[in-house]
Formats: sequence, structure tokens, C-alpha cells
Amino acid sequence: MVPRLSFELAVIWRESGQLIGGCGLSVQNQPHRVGEIGYCLCPDFWGRGCAAEAARTLLALGFEQLQLHPIQATCDPENAGSRRVLEKIGMQQEGRLRQNLYIRGQWRDSLQWSILEHEWRSR
Repeated sequence: MVPRLSFELAVIWRESGQLIGGCGLSVQNQPHRVGEIGYCLCPDFWGRGCAAEAARTLLALGFEQLQLHPIQATCDPENAGSRRVLEKIGMQQEGRLRQNLYIRGQWRDSLQWSILEHEWRSR
């Protein structure tokens, strides 16, 4: 049986039951136990802690059940809200990937973030 390597959560606003976004975890390199998370929320719900809550849930899955060692993420350097989410969930910025994405006709940088298994467990 092939192990499952991708997990997605629907992010639901508790007050209304409205679908407001999603959060995902994927195993990027199984032998080396590397995972990656990402999230996308409706702008009306930014800054309310929803992305951090969903991401923490997937970090727990990744470290506690999938035995991942690093879990990584990237974000746009100009996206201060996403950087705050990554900081809130305990990730550390590791570097900058220069012009690694071509978006809407221009090259964009990405910030690389990660959290290690022992950092998660010591929180």
C-alpha cells in the first residue's frame, strides 16, 4: 500500500460555518522525513488567527503522527501577515530564494521558513 503523502484541511469560520480557506501539509521527501505546509484564506478573515490555528493542527499531524523532522514553508517577502503566521507557529526564517517564482509577468522572491521536530516538541 502506498502511504498517503498529502493532507488538506478546510478552514471553516466557527460563527457561520462558512468555508474561508484551506491549509495543506505534504510530505516532500519521505526518506528524509521532510514536510511542507501552506495555507490560503479569504482576505476578509486575515488577522483573526485562523491560518495559525489550522497550520498548528497540521504541524501536530506532521510531527506526532507522520514523524516528520523539518516542516518547511515559503511566503512572499511582501506578505507581512503570512510572515506573522509562520512566526506564531514557531517557524524560523532560513533564507531567501531569489526570483524563484514567475507571477503575473514578473519574477518574485520567496522567504524560506522551517521548524524542526525538537523545536515543536519543546514548545
